[in-house]
Amino acid sequence: MHQPQSTVQPATIHPKIYALYDEYCHGAMDRREFLAKASAIAVGGMAMAQALFPRYASAQTISFTDPRIKASYVKYASPGGSSGEMRGYLVQPTSPTATQFPVVLVIHENRGLNPYIEDVARRLAAAGFLALAPDGLYPMGGYPGNDEEGKLLQDKLNPSQLQTDMLNSAIFLKNHALSNGKLGVTGFCWGGGMTSEIAAALGDGVKAGAPYYGIAPSADKVSKIKAEMVLHFAENDPRINVSWPAFEAGLKAQGTAYAAHLYAGTQHGFHNNSTPRYQQAAADLSWSRTLALFQKTLKA
Repeated sequence: MHQPQSTVQPATIHPKIYALYDEYCHGAMDRREFLAKASAIAVGGMAMAQALFPRYASAQTISFTDPRIKASYVKYASPGGSSGEMRGYLVQPTSPTATQFPVVLVIHENRGLNPYIEDVARRLAAAGFLALAPDGLYPMGGYPGNDEEGKLLQDKLNPSQLQTDMLNSAIFLKNHALSNGKLGVTGFCWGGGMTSEIAAALGDGVKAGAPYYGIAPSADKVSKIKAEMVLHFAENDPRINVSWPAFEAGLKAQGTAYAAHLYAGTQHGFHNNSTPRYQQAAADLSWSRTLALFQKTLKA
């Protein structure tokens, strides 16, 4: 991975502006209010705030033409979901011999299937997994091309139906003709929380889960998780981290295999290499741990 180009470096961004950006990303304010509040915090606050918006063109790590992969958009049924049909980005390895692959569902943040999430799916395919990244906004016309409009669209969806769309995506992938039947799930932010929700919903049907800075499921759902879990948390993320102790207690109580990692000096979203919240050392280490989990549980 590489750091996107910006005239403002991560270390120079005021901590309060990082906190404001997290509120903005999760619907507490619109873009105009975020920029105005950031400008009032520090000299250069406007530039710091603008630097946090994603720059996808400079963040791609694996091209869609990479010879190791084959990518396409697929549609599939989603009974009980937002519209009864879903669309996702399916990426398979171009192995000359293998006819089936271990599978990983990649769940986006709260703004639909943006280029960063598609790149994550390509990374997984390059590592030998059949990856599917569903677009929860498909019933609304799909990811609109920018995160702000995507967030507004996702806010309009019925949460229960959207979750059903993600669950149906997992089932579609697990049963795909190219699948070896072993399913892993990973996701980021909203998708991190959804990773744990799907692990609970499918029980033994999910072999491994790797949520990134996701909110914990309710206690009754934690008791249903059978997958081995590797959980990633940012150090500076109190909104998410406050839910971890109870989550951990539930995993321990039922003897679920898990490892939780807190990455020092990081912000929520540290894996996303399209913004200055990206922290390469933590992103690379967390990704190596995620791949190791999937290698162990899905390819064996």
